[in-house]
Amino acid sequence: MPARAETKYRLVAMYDELFATGMKDKWGKRVYIDLYAGAGYSRIQGTSTVLKGSPILALTVQHPFDKYIFCEQAPELFEALKTRANRIAPSADINFVNGDCDVEIERILALVPRPSASNTVLSLCFVDPFDFGIKFETLRTLSSFYVDFLVLLAVGMDANRNYDHYVDGNSTKIDDALGNTQWRKRWKESGARRKDFRAFLAAEFASSMESLHYLHQELDQMKLVRSVEKNLLLYYLALFSRNDIAYRFWKDVLKYGTDQPSLPWE
Repeated sequence: MPARAETKYRLVAMYDELFATGMKDKWGKRVYIDLYAGAGYSRIQGTSTVLKGSPILALTVQHPFDKYIFCEQAPELFEALKTRANRIAPSADINFVNGDCDVEIERILALVPRPSASNTVLSLCFVDPFDFGIKFETLRTLSSFYVDFLVLLAVGMDANRNYDHYVDGNSTKIDDALGNTQWRKRWKESGARRKDFRAFLAAEFASSMESLHYLHQELDQMKLVRSVEKNLLLYYLALFSRNDIAYRFWKDVLKYGTDQPSLPWE
């Protein structure tokens, strides 16, 4: 758990800073969207350590975003997030959406400012589900605007524990996450070993994003995070953008974000 949470939030914090600062004078409005926002802070299980969650990290960048959209389904987490966000950034333009992001996606999309020739809009959407329960159609809907996605692909324990159910059963969970039903055929034809299934899913997701005209992402361009205790693959953290500038930022994050004791601009 420490590796998963601390590494994730460190990388997210770095990318938020680079994105918010780097895009400040290039776009009329910068929008931050968090589809699984949580309560704003996260306690590491079994410890007293409390970490800033993704909404708080985004609210406290040096050059704040022009607008924030936070979606959280659980009522108690939603209320905690509202209280904390309004206390930490009382002047920020924040829209809170209480509900399942996949159900509320049209409402979320309606909150994104409409771009014009005189007011361009670029959004950064953080996607951090508890497991590989992403609905690709939700991302497809958002991608109708200029949106970069920072996605946590939680293929680790989920894919390993439920392998038979996903590959040979009737589950549509992976179909929904990848936005296609042909992945089973490609997996079986690949002849790969079961231990490679998680990497296969991450590569398939990247291919699905390419179908939305996002630039190609190889696995080595994603951040692979393993557990401290057993060195098990937990997740990939991947950026998807239609512009090379975003990937230059991401390369800096991958270079400095994991083991450095301080951020490169500190």
